[in-house]
Amino acid sequence: MAAGPLTQVSDIVVPRIFTPYIQQLTEEKARLVQSGIMTRNPLLDGLLAGGGKTFDVPSFRDLDNDAENVSGDAAADIQVASFENGTPLDANRQDAVPKKIQTATEVAVRLIRNQSWSSADLAADLAGTDPLSAIAGRVSYYWTRRLQAAFVSTMNGVIADNTANNAGDYTHSVAGAAYSAGVTDFSAEAFLDATLTMGDSMEDLVAVMVHSVVYNRMQKNNLIDFIPDARGEVNIPTFLGREVIVDDGMPRSGNVYDTWIFGRGAIAYGVGSPKVATEVHRMPLAGNGGGEEVLTNRVMWTIHPTGHAYVGSGSPNGGPANTTGTAPLNAAASWDRVYSERKQIKFARLVTREA
Repeated sequence: MAAGPLTQVSDIVVPRIFTPYIQQLTEEKARLVQSGIMTRNPLLDGLLAGGGKTFDVPSFRDLDNDAENVSGDAAADIQVASFENGTPLDANRQDAVPKKIQTATEVAVRLIRNQSWSSADLAADLAGTDPLSAIAGRVSYYWTRRLQAAFVSTMNGVIADNTANNAGDYTHSVAGAAYSAGVTDFSAEAFLDATLTMGDSMEDLVAVMVHSVVYNRMQKNNLIDFIPDARGEVNIPTFLGREVIVDDGMPRSGNVYDTWIFGRGAIAYGVGSPKVATEVHRMPLAGNGGGEEVLTNRVMWTIHPTGHAYVGSGSPNGGPANTTGTAPLNAAASWDRVYSERKQIKFARLVTREA
């Protein structure tokens, strides 16, 4: 029996439909987005639609904790007086001096990424399933992993800057110089001490991101609870009421591991539209004339840690790379905290040494 006609990538991929479908699937699969750590920001979407490698994002700082005025009713203070250029003519009047609200300028950076796949990889196992869903599923899982990788690199840079310039006030470490069971490894006590770096705002932290080795320790210590998702299909791990995200891309050095704790909206996330986001290219002479199709997909993001500015210089047009090249995302010199108060940054870091 003769085989049916071959389904090719170009037969099923319509770029204007495929591109938003991929973005939707990527966001659905990204636990960072679902947990609320990364919040889609329409303002950043709009900035990405324009030009520029970086974007100023102005914001208001919290009001200073100045002592309040004590109200008075002295006749000299409340009598009607003449004013000249906004100043009372009676120099003895005790008028309150209004305070100013301060502003901060955060800076977000454009990230442009792309990847290509040949039809041999994408179309070989399409029998018995919807080919478009099979292709879209593979591509979206890829971008979910890369989005998370860029996120980790960004936070590495923010932590490096904080260590160099803010006395490392995001971090609590119990790692010590050598492993000691119950002392240097992950524990509820160490976790709570890390959240205390937020002071009385510690309850703003709602999610924790860990390496699988640390997650294994949490399970051995019976620290993990599971709750069903909204559809009752997946049990989501939680720790002290906080969602747990497990990713082996989390920083480690030997047996020393980072654990990151976030509040909602700790990271603002924007999505742009490359000029040609998706295209299929056919090369008829490839394979000694057998032909080959290549699917190319491009994305544009900004991953912006709230309260910080990207200050790296010399970044290429596609934006800083994750870990290498000019002003990469993970470099201390690429970031600067612009919020004056530590508690405004909804992030804490725990460092542990595991066996």
